[in-house]
Amino acid sequence: MMRALWSAASGMIAQQTAVDSIAHNLANVNTNGYKTEKAEFKSLLYQTLQTRTTTANGEQKPITAQVGLGTRVASITSYFGQGPMLESESDTAFAINGDGFFAVRGADGNTYYTRKGDFKLSLEGDGFKTLVTSEGYPVLDTNGNPIRIPADVSTTRLSVSSEGNFGYLDPQGNFVDLNAAFGMYQFSNPAGLEKLSNSLLQVTDASGAPISEATNPNLTPSVIRIGYLEGSNVQVADEMVNLIVAQRAYEMNSKAIQASDDMLGQANQLKR
Repeated sequence: MMRALWSAASGMIAQQTAVDSIAHNLANVNTNGYKTEKAEFKSLLYQTLQTRTTTANGEQKPITAQVGLGTRVASITSYFGQGPMLESESDTAFAINGDGFFAVRGADGNTYYTRKGDFKLSLEGDGFKTLVTSEGYPVLDTNGNPIRIPADVSTTRLSVSSEGNFGYLDPQGNFVDLNAAFGMYQFSNPAGLEKLSNSLLQVTDASGAPISEATNPNLTPSVIRIGYLEGSNVQVADEMVNLIVAQRAYEMNSKAIQASDDMLGQANQLKR
């Protein structure tokens, strides 16, 4: 009965984490570039009550008697399925159709990755404008340098191809190539990326090193769509079903604790 108490308690703790994860998904249903998360579980150690042996009559008992000691959260996995394309009025809104990630330079000088393409233009003092995130982090090109645009080029004259190449139209209507393109990167295991605030992702040993689409012909290149933002891939109906399942599992574990407590109370009353 004490095992039942601890097993049920571990189940309640695990289901609470699952509810937290579902609530986080629902809170970010309108966050551009957000990828849904799911809590995954695994069982704890098993205690062997009886090993493979024979009975007093010499009969074989080929199956051992084991009882589990509960569960715990194994991981909270992000699923990087494609989100919907949402039309935007911004001339510097970009959506990725594919497996790639934008690269940005953080305040600490390190490179981070994101699917959120709601970018802005920041005016610099040298006659150029730099493409930045909403937080002011520079967006990087295929060479790892910030994407810079002449200050006299308006966003309405800016041209970006589906491959991510930048250019603009001069006052005479001639196309001028800026010789810059979005740095698009893929990962062998994107679920291993560490999630940070502001929709940024950090490379880890689990994710593997970033693979540039510009230098690796074996990758399927991503398609850039200007004037669109990638919406969250959270499915509200699925999350509500998952929430009900987690709540019911939490209630069942609570009832298991109550049943174990009642049995312990009855055992204490036997001596009377």
